[in-house]
Amino acid sequence: MHKVLIANPKGGVGKSTIATNLAGWFAKTGQRVMLGDIDRQQSSRGWLRVRSPSLPKIASWDIRPDEPARPPKGTTHVVLDTPAGLHGKTLKHVLAMVGDVIVPLQPSLFDIYATRHFIDELLATKQYRNNALRIGLVAMRVDSRTRAAAEIERFLEGTGLPVVAHLRDTQHYVQAAAHGMSIFDFPESKVKVDCDSWQPLLRWVNRE
Repeated sequence: MHKVLIANPKGGVGKSTIATNLAGWFAKTGQRVMLGDIDRQQSSRGWLRVRSPSLPKIASWDIRPDEPARPPKGTTHVVLDTPAGLHGKTLKHVLAMVGDVIVPLQPSLFDIYATRHFIDELLATKQYRNNALRIGLVAMRVDSRTRAAAEIERFLEGTGLPVVAHLRDTQHYVQAAAHGMSIFDFPESKVKVDCDSWQPLLRWVNRE
């Protein structure tokens, strides 16, 4: 079972955007995917509630009385959305469940500082030191013309970790989220630029 964690202790960096759209892409390609939400705000679960049954199916946790939540039987891919402030024992517990971690961040000094400490925490884990964990960075809402974009590029280069995608700021994500959709559920002609920007991330997830 392929499990991907979307995490950053800084709130509002685009974790749910990546989680819902990655799950949408897995579903579009025929995978049996579960989108799990461990965020108190339950953003991803709310997204699933408004998702049309005519779209490729995305499951949530299988919850039964007196039993721990688990992926539904037959699940091939799991995407886990996480809350702001994730660290310490909770982070270690979640990392033990996954093989890949995607860390989104935005081009602001506050995001960069918060993410720097989080990356250091990830790099210090036993899973990463034993090559049992892959970490990929995603630059969110990046406008290459700004000074902030230059700052984030310098930071990302200094981490030594792969930058697996640069995703632009677009209303397509807002429109998709409002209807329980991913950009991959839209007509390709409408979102071609955005789908193209996802290709490096999708290749990284698929270990291509």
